[in-house]
Formats: sequence, structure tokens, C-alpha cells
Amino acid sequence: MSELKYVGKSFKRKDGPDKVTGKAVYTQDVKLPNTLIGRVLRSPHAHARIVRIDTSRAKALPGVKAVITVEDTKGIKHGFVETPRYPPDQEVLARGKVVHVGEEIAAVAAVDQITAQKALGLIDIEWEILPAVFEPEDAMKPDAPQIHPSHPKAPGKHSNIGGSTETQWGDVEQGFAESDYVREDRFECQLRTHGYLEPHATLAHWESDKLNVWTSSMGVFVKRAKLAKVLDLPFSSVRIHKTYVGGTFGGKIDLYSHEYCASRLSMITGRPVQITASREEIFSAFRHAQPLILEIKTGVKKDGTIVAQRIRAINNAGAFRGSGVVVIFLAWGFTMIPYRIPNLKYEGLSVYTNHTVRAPQRGHGAPKVRFAIESQMDMIAEALGIDPITIRMRNAREPGEELPNGDNTHRGGLAACVELAAEKSDFLAKVGRNLNSPVKGSIRRGIGIGASAYMGGTLIYPNGSGVIVKMNDDGSAIVLTGAIDIGQGSETVISQIVAEELSIGMDDIKIISADTDVTPQDIGAWISGNTYVTGNAARQAAGNAREKLLQVAAEKMDVPVEHLLCRDKVVYHRLNPEVKMTYREIIAASIATHRGDTIIGEGFWRTMRDEPTHPSLATTKGRWTENYAFSAQVAEVEVDIETGEARLVKALTVHDCGFPINPALVKGQIDGQISMALGHAFMEEVLTKDGYTLNPNWLDYRMPTIHNMAISEDADVITEQYRVGQSYRTKEVGEGLISGILAAMGNAVYDATGVRLYSTPFSAEKILAGLRALEYAQKNAKPGDKVRA
Repeated sequence: MSELKYVGKSFKRKDGPDKVTGKAVYTQDVKLPNTLIGRVLRSPHAHARIVRIDTSRAKALPGVKAVITVEDTKGIKHGFVETPRYPPDQEVLARGKVVHVGEEIAAVAAVDQITAQKALGLIDIEWEILPAVFEPEDAMKPDAPQIHPSHPKAPGKHSNIGGSTETQWGDVEQGFAESDYVREDRFECQLRTHGYLEPHATLAHWESDKLNVWTSSMGVFVKRAKLAKVLDLPFSSVRIHKTYVGGTFGGKIDLYSHEYCASRLSMITGRPVQITASREEIFSAFRHAQPLILEIKTGVKKDGTIVAQRIRAINNAGAFRGSGVVVIFLAWGFTMIPYRIPNLKYEGLSVYTNHTVRAPQRGHGAPKVRFAIESQMDMIAEALGIDPITIRMRNAREPGEELPNGDNTHRGGLAACVELAAEKSDFLAKVGRNLNSPVKGSIRRGIGIGASAYMGGTLIYPNGSGVIVKMNDDGSAIVLTGAIDIGQGSETVISQIVAEELSIGMDDIKIISADTDVTPQDIGAWISGNTYVTGNAARQAAGNAREKLLQVAAEKMDVPVEHLLCRDKVVYHRLNPEVKMTYREIIAASIATHRGDTIIGEGFWRTMRDEPTHPSLATTKGRWTENYAFSAQVAEVEVDIETGEARLVKALTVHDCGFPINPALVKGQIDGQISMALGHAFMEEVLTKDGYTLNPNWLDYRMPTIHNMAISEDADVITEQYRVGQSYRTKEVGEGLISGILAAMGNAVYDATGVRLYSTPFSAEKILAGLRALEYAQKNAKPGDKVRA
């Protein structure tokens, strides 16, 4: 690692200058002549039958160029998940009935925004209102209003079950019988939105039998596949162009109706059509995160060793399947990874309700799962008289440990993370200090810890990434990659890898990315696999180009290839550095003697290359990933016991990301996740009533600002190495570090106040209610009772 020149160093971002100077082109910045403005008509009802729809007055309005309803579509359904068990279940526009407030019914294209909006008001709809249901446990009842029929393979006789996950190993009941201490708890998490600053925006232009699309997304190849499918077009007729993306956090993966509508309206009119969602639309009608209910029963020995665990997860999936069946699968995975559980039984249910459809959000269920498990872990430790560090160290998975699904932890470093986090935070000296020696005044300070683990890359379409490295005559390189940079720094990381493998400068590399007609296929910026999968493809492509350079140089120098090395665009003889050729000379020689070969390197990478497909969402059988990243996080909070207000003062993240290719980018990912977790813990919540969003704007939806940020410190546990010419096993750092810190904040609030919170957010109202309950319990306690809320 000490010999590396580019990998492992904090180079400035490739996209940095464009973004800070305002040169970056986002979807809304793309301007085409004669562009029409599109608008989408949305349902005002949570559940209603469409008796009649009349668009004639809208079509007759001067300036309106096209109006579409579901009758103008091919009726092809789509879904976040499209498998034989879970076929696509959603049309691009409502057919027959609507199932949530804001569902898309029709779309118009007009010469300007005012005309388009007026046209929506001229569409006449006759409704038959249907009963609605909004809470998942109510929706599961046999007599609940039916949103969709329950999945035929769903367990029990529940209503509105979109999908389920069931798995177990060992004998859970026997494990509980053999346990010295057993406890059961229930945890809930609130509804949150993603908080991306750039709204959803799409520009589509049908020209010469080709659909050109600019859209804010997380993966151009996934978007092309879904859009081509619902439009019934060959992939070759759809081109997704690159634009910069102003934040996603999981909220821009799937196909959205406005993307279809802009495309279809352009195909009808022959003119470009742009649709940009308002912030109110995004809050009220677009996809939010997955709220979970978690019921956990855990049995342990006296020393805190876990013997058995039973978990039931219930997901409010909204009005269509969305990613609901994925999050209940992932909740099992995020339970399985960090700690050894000899006996486990898991059930996950994804439930339809009359809310907007749900989508992944950074961590995709991990923050909720780890909040629940890590909170209960602290409760068990206290009941047994064990400190929070010891109980975690006792159960932490070891390096090289095989997981129940056949995966392996490889060099996973959870125990090392917990140990270092405890040392750096002086945890054991601080925990319990308020209990042992209460302080004066209204401010109480507490400390808490949470552990987590996250996967890095799995088999989801398109399953693999390709990269092409084209050498220029002067020895510089053009890199073609389908990777999309959504702020995580993928173009910078790919450049560092190519620079290291080819021994050329960062400024010698030009990235062309995220264009379905120009670049190779790529997995996209999700499933936390970009650096591992696309990065290895880039390493392989650059290595392929390097091998060609060395081969031509060996021929011209008349020496074996193994006697040559590359350094700063020159190939040297290892034993006689005076014998050398520049890359420029080698490329010229290659063209002259290798039938015009300009030296182009190709690289392809697929995680779990020997696995035929992804694991079963229903049974969890099958390999999940090759890479697990482990972490331990410590939070220090302050709580005002007079107002109930709590704030994060300091966060410490100790993580095993394998090795950091760019430490500055890693630090940015950590700080961003601390900010999002802080919002999850203390501020954010989408408030709804009868399916309507009550706080559909930034003023009423509280998100962290710079004034809310805490001190964020971090430390690496290095478990892997990067070597030129060899594949590497780096681990994710973009999602998993939002989880342990949420649990740590909950545990820290308890340490500060004695109030145990079982739901997020940790609001002032909940804390004050807990303090009042604690005060009442203390007043009524009998001699010898130990009272903590």
C-alpha cells in the first residue's frame, strides 16, 4: 500500500470544479428547441373507483398538444421487483381505480406551464369513493378493505399481503428453553422522505425513431430497461443521456410515471417534453422510505451469549409492492450478519396500504433493524449486569466465519471495530455517569454504542459492470463507464484505479459515463457495489491496456515482459532503466505492427461470478454477497430534561471498509450518514392523515442543517489491501454507517435520562413523557426497587 501513488490518496473530485462553478448540467438545465411542458393529473382520493374520465375539454384548450390516460398506454406493468414469484403489479397510469392520494391518472403536454396546469383542471372525472386503510396491522385484518388480493403464497389468512419472507435455522423454542434470560420488545420507525435537493425531472425527445431521455436517476441502464419495457420499444430505440444528479439516497431507482408520460407525450407530439415535479408533489405523491414494525424475542445465557432469537418484521409497503418485499428480505440479512445467532426464526410481511408506494432509502431497512436489535442488546446487558461493550464482543462474528446462507465474513472486523470504538471514546468510563453521580442543572449527557454490518454488491439487474479504457496517441486515456456519479465520487475513484494500474496522472484521464448508447453496461449507484464491481472492471480494463503496452514494448526492446515495468507513461527495463519507451512510442508501434491496434483495454466484473442468480426473497436461500463491511459507532448526546429536547454532540464511527481508495470521499460518506441518522433520530417525519401529507414542504418537514451537525470523528480498521494487477475486495461505506449510529443515539438518550425509547423519532414529547413515567415510578417504588423507564 505504501508504494501506491493514486489509490489510497485523497485526490480532489473529478466533478468538483463543474459543481462549484455552476457548470454542471442537471436535467433541468438541458434545453431543447420547441420543448413542451408536461404536467401529471393526480388522484385526490386514497381509494376510489374511476367511473368515468373525460379529457375532451382539456384537449380542446388552445396550447394543449396532447393528453394521455391509461387508454393511451400498452397496458404493460412494471415493478421494483419483477420475478416469477413477484410479477410487476403497477401500470404507469391508473386503470379503473386509484389506491393512494397522488396516484397518476392522466398527463398533458402544453406550450407552457400555465396552460398545462389549466388543462389538468379541465379533465372531468366521476368517482366512486371506496373505504381505505392506512396502518399495516389494520390492513392485515380479514375484514380490511382490499387494496389488492393477498399473495397466494403468503402465510396465514391475512389480507393485503404483498409478499413475505420466512426462514429459520436451529431450534428456536429449544434455544429459548435453554436460555437464562429471555425478553421480548416491539420497535417502530417513522415515515421519512429522502430529502434530495434536485426534484424529479425528465426531458424526453422522440426523434428519428429514437427516444432520447435525460432524467435524474441512480442508474441509466436500469432506467432504460424499465422505460423500454412499458413503451414496448427495443432497448436500441431508447437512449438515456448523462446528466448530473442532485441527490437520490435511494429515491430515484425505480421507474416513475412522469418518466413514462414525458416519453409518451413526446412520441405523440414529436416535440421534446419536460416534466419537473414540484416539491409538494414529491412529498405528497412520490415514493418515501420503508417504515418498519419489529417484534423481537431474544434468549441469552448469563454471560450475554445469544442462544436464540425470533423476529417478526411488518412493512407498510404502500399501495403497490414497490421495494416492500425487498426490505423484509434485507431485514433478515441485517439481523444475520453482525452477531452469531445459533437459533433464529424470522418472518417478514410486506403489507399493502393506501399510502404512496415505498422505495429504498439509504440503508434500506438496516437503520430500523439495528436500532431495534442494538437497543434490546443494551437492555439485556443491563438486566444481566454486563457492560455494553462486553456483550457485543462476546457475540461478534469472527473473520472467516461462514454465515447461515453460505456467505463468508472473510476478513470482517466487527470485534476490532467495537474494541477500537470503546477505546477511542473512553466508553466504559463515561457510560452510566448520570446514574452514578447525577449532575446539577437541566442538561444530561449520555453515551451509547451501536454495531452494524452491510453488504457490498449483490446480483440485481444488470448484475455486472463493464469498463473500456482507450489509450490516446500521447499516452493519456479515455475511460468509458456506465457508472453514474450521484455525489459518491465514482468518477474520481475509477480515475484513481485506472491511474494506478496504468501509471498515468489523474489529469491524463477523461471519464465518459452513464450514457446507454456510448458506455458499457453498469450496475448503477445502488446495492452499494459501485467501487467493488465497477472498480474491479476498471482495474481489469486498465490492466488489459497495460498488458498490451508491455507486450508491444517487449517486442520492440527484445526483452521478456516480466523484465519491464510502467512508470509515469514510460515502460522501463527493470535492470537497465536506460532502456525504455514512452507510451506515445509504444502506441505508435502498436498501430504500425499490430494491424492498427490503438490499445484498448476491456474489463468486466460481476459479484459472486459463480452464482447463477440472486437469493430467494421469500426463503433467503442462496448467496447474497461477497463482501461485508462491519462498523461500531458511538454517540454522545445532550438532553434538556426540562424541555425534552435532545441533540447529538459527538459521533465516532469505527468502520471496516476493506481499504479506502479515497479517504476524503470515505469521510464525506461518513459525515453524510451521520447527518441523515441525526435527522432520523431527532427531527424528520412525514406526517399523514387519511393518506394526505400534512407537511409537504421544507418548512414543515424538519431536516438537519449545518446548525444541527455534530462533531463527527472516524477511524478505519484496514482488513484488505490493493495490489496493482490483482483483483481487490473493498467494502461499502455509503449506506451501512447510518445504522449503528441511530441505535447509539437511542442508547445514549437512555444513558442520559433513563428513558428507553421504542420508536423513532426521539422527540421531545416522547422524552418528556418518559421522564414523567420515570418520576411516577420512582415515587411509587418499594425499597430496593431499581427504577429505570
